[in-house]
Amino acid sequence: KKMTIIRTLSHVVGWMLPNPAYGCQTCMVPIRFLGFFPWQIPSDANFHCISFSETDHPRVLITEGLGQLGVGLANFLRKRFGKDNVILSDIMKPPSHIFHSGPFIYSSILHDRNLREIAVNNCITWMFHYRALLSASGEANVSLARAVNITGLHNVLDVAAEHNLRLFVPSMIGAFGPTSPQNPTPDLCIQRPRTIYGVSKAHAELMGETMQCRFSMMLQRMANLSAT
Repeated sequence: KKMTIIRTLSHVVGWMLPNPAYGCQTCMVPIRFLGFFPWQIPSDANFHCISFSETDHPRVLITEGLGQLGVGLANFLRKRFGKDNVILSDIMKPPSHIFHSGPFIYSSILHDRNLREIAVNNCITWMFHYRALLSASGEANVSLARAVNITGLHNVLDVAAEHNLRLFVPSMIGAFGPTSPQNPTPDLCIQRPRTIYGVSKAHAELMGETMQCRFSMMLQRMANLSAT
């Protein structure tokens, strides 16, 4: 299980910032605009691309850093990008060994202003969003699960869009329901989850697709304007 998690983390990091191990020398990113808000678009917007150097280390924020995967992910990223470039966050007090292993700050995803302050004050460029109330806890307190899993997600999406952050939000098998086909399971699949946790994961997937579509459409419109 541990090796599976490490391979998954390695794949995610490679996707967010390719390196020679993945056969890529540079990563191309749009300049001047990566968000979705009108006030982010300068009058002289330029939508050509520039190379993102592999030597440029990201500034990473991990939500729910004390959860199942947060500490392991932080250790993995700190070995690659440096201890001070990866910030764990949570609403709980960390054990002493975790507190002294690298940057740790209090952060609640329900407080969008707090998230914005962290992004700005720490020059965050990547965010890994793990904060969620799991199935048993969620079913015991549905209103809290809605707030954490759905409203919290919206706060994270807004902050990422406003500050041009690369955002990773994992989904999981809970997004599927008993009516989902199992063998084979198609890429576009009936989900119909029966728990608030599953509903929130399916919601996150749809929100991700929606934001991606909005981003692509806006870039295309701006490219068309630039060409005229």
